[in-house]
Amino acid sequence: MEHILDNPIYHALSSNHRPYAKGTSEVRYYQEDIAPFAGFKENSTANFDILFECSAPESTFVIFTPIAYDIPSRWKLVTQIEMFQMVYERSDVPKVVHDVEDLNESHVAEMIALVKLTQPGPFRANTIALGNYIGIFNEQKLVAMAGHRFNTAPYIEISAVCTHPHHLGKSYAYQLLCEQIKRILNVDQIPFLHVRNDNVAAVNLYQKLGFVVRTDMIAYVVQKGF
Repeated sequence: MEHILDNPIYHALSSNHRPYAKGTSEVRYYQEDIAPFAGFKENSTANFDILFECSAPESTFVIFTPIAYDIPSRWKLVTQIEMFQMVYERSDVPKVVHDVEDLNESHVAEMIALVKLTQPGPFRANTIALGNYIGIFNEQKLVAMAGHRFNTAPYIEISAVCTHPHHLGKSYAYQLLCEQIKRILNVDQIPFLHVRNDNVAAVNLYQKLGFVVRTDMIAYVVQKGF
């Protein structure tokens, strides 16, 4: 039987993130201003065809799958990213010692600038709607942040974990992760995340915090209009 986290995008868009979903019962994707992710009820050429027909011209999507498969020829494969999906397996709530601040719409321009600089993953004008974005400021400038992304009970994904390169080595990411873990556990949910499998420093940090690798995951970035 398929684990719900084998298909996190589709299940999120079919449950807690349904208000942000477009598509059909078989193919769902986020509103364009929220995120570029799409999910299929079942990975198949037919569902790629449905996504092609029901989405805007020249759209780009990110699709997660634990099993490799061929991309239909009417789509351009932009890139393929090999990742680990990691799940938090402790029950204790980490202690947070650094001041973190909740982020809101007034911070979006700074958040987008930080994401462009550090490349933690897709972030758009209204991604903040997915909730619980927090940050650390230095001299009134945002220098680190993290938030929530896919949400399918009982799992909430931690995402957009990034630190300005001039502020590395200050444990900002560690503190933001501790706060995110605390918030997720406090609502009786389980934290999980995705990380490139070649990002050794990040994987080590997540393991230190109590995350374990649940499965390998592939992110296909595909573009239509060709």
